[in-house]
Amino acid sequence: MQMSPSDERLPADYREGVAMSTEERLTNAFVELADTLVDEFDVIDFLGVLTRHCMDLLGSAAVGIMLADHHGELHVAASTSEQARMVELFELQVNEGPCLDCYQTSQPVVNAHLPSATDRWPHFVPQAMAAGFQSVHALPLRLRDEVIGAMNLFGENADPLAEDAIRLGQAMADVATIGILHERAVRRAEVLAEQLQSALSSRIVIEQAKGVLAERGGMEMEDAFLALRAYARRNRLRLAELARQVIEGNLDTGPLLRSAGSPRHSSGRR
Repeated sequence: MQMSPSDERLPADYREGVAMSTEERLTNAFVELADTLVDEFDVIDFLGVLTRHCMDLLGSAAVGIMLADHHGELHVAASTSEQARMVELFELQVNEGPCLDCYQTSQPVVNAHLPSATDRWPHFVPQAMAAGFQSVHALPLRLRDEVIGAMNLFGENADPLAEDAIRLGQAMADVATIGILHERAVRRAEVLAEQLQSALSSRIVIEQAKGVLAERGGMEMEDAFLALRAYARRNRLRLAELARQVIEGNLDTGPLLRSAGSPRHSSGRR
């Protein structure tokens, strides 16, 4: 089966699943997500796996997740593309956009056609459209009355999400919520708040390491993250631990970069 441009954005193991049915891909998604729910639960790794499966299953151009810290302030925790991450950071900066609305109301924001939403989000819409997006959806990460964040689904066209796709997207958001709250259930609330804050801080370290690898390897930021994550898994290292080694110069990045294969170069969006 010939792959579409959006398929080419996915890692090789995702591209191999293009010919699979939705049911098979959904099964694979839940198997891999369950595999990340290990004793040393890594929130960032878990959310990275989940967002990429959401992008594959829902046909989104990009997917991002924001998590609330113990003060109730949202932070970008995972994104499948650098464009989406920058849009989400801008959304937080201007305090305006679908993910914020979704988190504050605990209700989904679906089928938001960006060219028609300038009155609702006058600052967010031009930034999102400049990044190549035409539609956006936001789904709450919630369990009963507890909301811990929201998931953004970005589209490159104005096609609406069907009802079954919305239900599937909310199911994936629920999986993220359950995964995070599962960790909360086995630790005291104070410890969890510290760990969640640590995970958000770790994301900053990982972003810095991505920049270092992207510059040294002549690759894009998304490829740098995939290389970092693959190396961490092969060597049984936590992402944040590996990222700190890269930043502090305590790791020879040559083998890491070589294992990434040939970097992908592009001008504009893929």
